Amino acid sequence: MSTSSETTAPAAAVPAPTSAPRLTGATAPGARLRFDAAVLGRPGAPVLHDVTLDVRPGEILTVVGPSGCGKSTLLRTLAGLLAPLAGSVEQDGRPLTGPSADRALVFQEDALLPWRTLRGNVELPLAIQGVPRSGRREQAGSWLARVGLDAQAKQLPHRVSGGQRQRAQLARALAGSPRAVLMDEPFGALDAQTRSGMQDLLVEVLRGTGATVVFVTHDVDEALFLGDRVALLAAGRVASVRDVPRPRDRGALDDPARVALRRAVLSSLGT
Repeated sequence: MSTSSETTAPAAAVPAPTSAPRLTGATAPGARLRFDAAVLGRPGAPVLHDVTLDVRPGEILTVVGPSGCGKSTLLRTLAGLLAPLAGSVEQDGRPLTGPSADRALVFQEDALLPWRTLRGNVELPLAIQGVPRSGRREQAGSWLARVGLDAQAKQLPHRVSGGQRQRAQLARALAGSPRAVLMDEPFGALDAQTRSGMQDLLVEVLRGTGATVVFVTHDVDEALFLGDRVALLAAGRVASVRDVPRPRDRGALDDPARVALRRAVLSSLGT
């Protein structure tokens, strides 16, 4: 698991993103993900009940709730790692029956293969898709440059910082051109400065990809900065889904509508 204390490389500020890499072919539209009266969890141990939720194509939906409320269960169901116990879960109107290259999962732990360089890790989904070596090397290099890691492309994961590993994981997730990116508290183990930079970077690199994002977090401020909408889980259900005021601007934290929404979410969480 990544931690905010690194001994192998000093922490570094997240660089300003460069222009988006040129992808082959047309950018696929974001996936539409839908729960209909779904019961989620493991057999004999349901966690969420009567989940009805429509995730719009191309939006960032953030999901917040107290520990143990089912945030990760909801995400793993969308990834196809858990089947609903009742009701239905769909992608683009069709039942979601298992994992798919259409949906990339990003964990808090960076999950990079330790024996592969950062470039080798980013090339992995492209290799699985059958992209020729020259093409996947070019695309991986473009994504690494996009997240500010072109100089670290030949490094092994243990030789770089936690923030750099998370940037490499983000590049790997997006290199395969998924239509949905499912993120399970990916910045939770990072220090505050690196975390803020990763939030900005995520917004920038998603532009032009068309991908739908479901982003689980326990941090209300992170949820309100990143999300186009925020879903609140409480008492084993989706308690509410609210639009987040825009523009997405850290300087607008005192906007009355944003302050009111933050207060409402915190109140629902009992904090």
